[in-house]
Amino acid sequence: MRGTFIKTLIDLASNDPRIMLLTGDLGYMAVEPFRDKFPHRFVNVGVAEQNLVGIATGLAESGFIPFVYSIGTFASLRPYEFIRNGPILHELPVRIVGVGGGFEYGLNGITHYALEDIGIMRVQPEIVVIAPADFEQTRNALLATWDLPGPIYYRIGKDDRSIVRGLDGRFDLGKPQHIRSGADALILTTGSISLEVVKAADLLEEDGISNEVVVVASFNPPPVNCLSSVLMEFPIAFTVEAHYISGGLGSLISEIIAENNINCQLVRCAVTSIPRGISGSQEFMNESYKISGAEIARRIVKELKS
Repeated sequence: MRGTFIKTLIDLASNDPRIMLLTGDLGYMAVEPFRDKFPHRFVNVGVAEQNLVGIATGLAESGFIPFVYSIGTFASLRPYEFIRNGPILHELPVRIVGVGGGFEYGLNGITHYALEDIGIMRVQPEIVVIAPADFEQTRNALLATWDLPGPIYYRIGKDDRSIVRGLDGRFDLGKPQHIRSGADALILTTGSISLEVVKAADLLEEDGISNEVVVVASFNPPPVNCLSSVLMEFPIAFTVEAHYISGGLGSLISEIIAENNINCQLVRCAVTSIPRGISGSQEFMNESYKISGAEIARRIVKELKS
C-alpha cells in the first residue's frame, strides 16, 4: 500500500502545490519518488517525531497540506500529544500516515508492532481515521479524502501486490464495504488483515458455512447506521483485526450493538496479550496470536458449534 500511497500523492501534488511530504528518517524505498520529483516539498526532520508533527502543524497553519510519514507506532504514539494539541485542536489539515499495522514489521519486534494506533486515534474527536484493506482501496481512500479541512490518520500497509477479493478498491468515507454475502455468520474486518479474513471465509465455505464479510475502512466518521443494519440481520458477528482487542474495530462494533440495542452476539478476534520476547515474520506472528486465516476459521467454527 505504501508504494501506491506515494504514487497517488505524487499525482495529487502535481496539481496542488500545497502538498508536502515529511518523514522522520524513515520510508526508504518508498518516499524517494516524491523526494526526487518535489525536492523542495520534501522534508526529513530526522528521528524527532514530535518535531515532525510540530513542523507539519506550522505548515498547515501557513496554508500547506503536509503529509507526515512514519511507521505506525512512531507516527501515532511518539507525537500523540502534539497531534492532539496541534492539528486536532486547531482543525488543521495535517495527514498522519502510519505504515505497517499489526505485525507487518514482524522481525523488528514489539516496538514496531502497531497494535493500539486505531484505538488511540479514534478516541479523539474530529480526526478522520482510515484503515484501507489493500493498495487499491488505499488509492481511492486518498483520492476521496486528501483535501478534507481537518486532520486525518491513515493506517496503511506495506503490501503493494495483494488485493482483497470482492473489494475492487471501493471506498466511501463513513461507510463499510460488503465483499461477500452469506447467511450463517457475519465477519467484520479492517486493514490488511482482511486478506486473512478472505482466506478464512474460503475455508468456512469449504465446510458449508456461508458468511457475510464486511470491510470497515472508515473509523472516524464511524459507519454506525450501515453497520447497525447489517448487525440486525445476524445472531452472531465476528470482528477480526490486527490490533489489541480493546479500542479498535471490536470496540466500535460493541458500542454500536450496545447503543442501538441490537440482539447480536459479538466475538472479537484480535491480539489479547502483549507480544513480549517474541518476534518473527508477519505470518508467524499472525498464527501465534490467532489472527491467521486458519485460526480465524477455527474460532468461528468453534463459536458457531457452541
